[in-house]
Amino acid sequence: MTLSSLPLTAQTPAPANTLVQSFDQYRRQALQEKLFMHTDQAFYLTGEIIWFKLYYVDGAFHQPLDLSKVAYVDLLDKDGKPALQAKIALSPDGGNGSLFLPASLNSGTYLIRAYTSWMKNFGPDFFFEKPLTIVNTFKPLGLPLLTETASDDVQLFPEGGQLVQGLPGNVAFKITNPSGRGVAVRGWLLTDKNDTLTLFQTHKFGIGTFAVTPQANVSYRIVFQDEKGTIRTRPLPAVQARGYTMHVADGGTNQLKVTVATNVDGASAVYLFAHTRHDIKVADMKPIQRETTFLLDRNVLGDGISHLTIFDANQKPVCERLYFKRPAQQLAISLTSDQRQYTSRSAVKLDVSVQAPVTKTSQAGLSVAVYRVDSLATTDSGNILSYLWMTSDLRGAIESPAYYLQPETPEQLQAADNLMLTHGWRRFRWNEVLSTSQPARPFIPEYNRLLVQGRVTNPTSGAPVSDVLTYLTPPGKPVRLYASRSNSAGQIQFELEDYYGPKNLILQTNPPDSLYNLTIATPFSASRSSTRLADFSLPESQADLLVRRSVAMQVQSTYTGEQVSQYRLPTVDSTAFYGTPSESYLLDIYTRFPRMEEVLREYVRGVMPRKRQGSFRLFVPNIPYGATLFDEPSLVLMDGVPIFDMDKVIDFSPLKIKQLDVVTNQHFIGANPFSGIISFMTYKGDLAGFPLTNKLVKLDYDGLQLQREFYTPRYDRTATSRLPDARTLLYWNPDLKTDAQGKAQINFSTSDQGGTYLIDVNGLTTQGVAGSQQLIFTVKNQPK
Repeated sequence: MTLSSLPLTAQTPAPANTLVQSFDQYRRQALQEKLFMHTDQAFYLTGEIIWFKLYYVDGAFHQPLDLSKVAYVDLLDKDGKPALQAKIALSPDGGNGSLFLPASLNSGTYLIRAYTSWMKNFGPDFFFEKPLTIVNTFKPLGLPLLTETASDDVQLFPEGGQLVQGLPGNVAFKITNPSGRGVAVRGWLLTDKNDTLTLFQTHKFGIGTFAVTPQANVSYRIVFQDEKGTIRTRPLPAVQARGYTMHVADGGTNQLKVTVATNVDGASAVYLFAHTRHDIKVADMKPIQRETTFLLDRNVLGDGISHLTIFDANQKPVCERLYFKRPAQQLAISLTSDQRQYTSRSAVKLDVSVQAPVTKTSQAGLSVAVYRVDSLATTDSGNILSYLWMTSDLRGAIESPAYYLQPETPEQLQAADNLMLTHGWRRFRWNEVLSTSQPARPFIPEYNRLLVQGRVTNPTSGAPVSDVLTYLTPPGKPVRLYASRSNSAGQIQFELEDYYGPKNLILQTNPPDSLYNLTIATPFSASRSSTRLADFSLPESQADLLVRRSVAMQVQSTYTGEQVSQYRLPTVDSTAFYGTPSESYLLDIYTRFPRMEEVLREYVRGVMPRKRQGSFRLFVPNIPYGATLFDEPSLVLMDGVPIFDMDKVIDFSPLKIKQLDVVTNQHFIGANPFSGIISFMTYKGDLAGFPLTNKLVKLDYDGLQLQREFYTPRYDRTATSRLPDARTLLYWNPDLKTDAQGKAQINFSTSDQGGTYLIDVNGLTTQGVAGSQQLIFTVKNQPK
């Protein structure tokens, strides 16, 4: 039985029904997000800037997603420690940002990764990751000492997951060098009596397969020999006495043939369950004694990677493997430059057109980088097409993933199938799908804006404390105040509006109390990546090229440092969190009194100072109810920070106060009511030295990253400058939009740096069709 849609028919076998229902429940509760990062290049010097664009889509259909509003970016060193971090605003159009590389970084291979809060629930295998090379020309390179050459990595993968005595099986193998590149080998399968059972060799990228039918009481070993004559020996993977095997082969007429074999006594039926990125495609049952076969229509499976799982009669997964179907729908991107060779400081005009499949729109968002390529900066920096359809769904590094997206040939089809045998699925585990209870997911999506989370605990025992009202304030303008009451786990959370750039936060209880310990959690993931970074190395032949690029970087920093430090300020709501106040006073237009009490009594009608038991309290009249005073004192703020000691307010110099707002009605912050608000604002929004209690928590907390403006001179619009132009990155645009016809145009100028330049474009339509394209041109320096 084939399921083309989720609703099940009356003919669906009950166990298959159960599998489909369990899987559907899981996928509804475990929405998958994907992030792809397009960096302007993959090789940098300290002093340069990493520019990047984030594409944000759902994991099943790759359509732009509007769920999380924040992405987190880490730049990790070889030890997995964060060297730089940033918070990036997300929308259905994705997000973009930049990272300046300081001179404190050491030379080496780094890993840049991106994820959302929700993605942290599923582990770092779900994060976007990309290796980058960073060189600090102001420090010794710190190249690794010459030691014994690291051995190649040899891995063996039985098709379906296991070998079983007496049952035919296939074994895939993968051999890579320490840099992760495939190693070509030939090999022999031998018995313990040195009988040669089969000969084989790698097919592509160090990957190949061989067939074997293991027998009882026989041990096997595999001998590999590379092109240099180096020999490696490995034992055959463990052979099970009883079990199941599966084999996927071409079934002809656009069909797949899935053969299942078993030697389990009493085996009566097996189920085939297939899905493409959580979209259920097939749920079928066949009776079995020793062997049975399923025939699948390839057209039923979705584009990209499908997951084929065999279940026994007890609904226990016994075999599984992956199958890749080249995506039919790709975004065709055409790049046409007005010339193929330019001189220095000349204008470049590039026409861009995209063509989506017939039923799809050609309106697309593109990211464009134009940079010089050489032996340092290569053309292979990853593309959105191969990431979404392949890399993001597989465990481990993939060599040349774009190869598998090329037009199909017999060699490419075989290479893709071999790849599926050697890489595991990363998106879920069956024990989680079939479990009656779902795993805890402590990280919630940031649906609206940046979330700041923390805890209230007992300072002595460390136990969580519940039902404690806390306040969080980013002092400044506009006035913002957030309130949260701790839950049973002591957790508090605040949803910050228009919070950009480096700022300070003040966290306190109501009123400040030393009986509680307040902490703010980092939103960045502490999970270590499983990606193995290649050892950093730099051939001596590249020394001269490195010096020239370093000089160019320093020249640019000297002459254009101010231009590359310009930021695009976001549009923010300048209204205070309480909206339009009932009364507002600009104190400079009134008589200035030396005492705050005089100010409040003389002309601030909405504030009533009262002294009780030797201490001041400030009340406001409840205007909607006959202007009688609230029973409780009002919420008093200084630049948004709640103040509970009114004697300090009265003693504070009114000459430091620019504005006073009064809210003369009950106001709610979340579910927390307040008896009016009295809001004092200093001239700079910096508290002007107001004496805060030491029982509150102050911390530096960066908000969403401000967007840096990319600087590029236009010599066709201005008089020729006498300043040197040493740019090697000529153009960066993370948000180029095509019109309804799929067309766009970009213009930029070349620099004084001659050489070969690459135009690298990634793009995604509003309907989730992805594509990439590259174009080469050259720049020839004018004779002086």
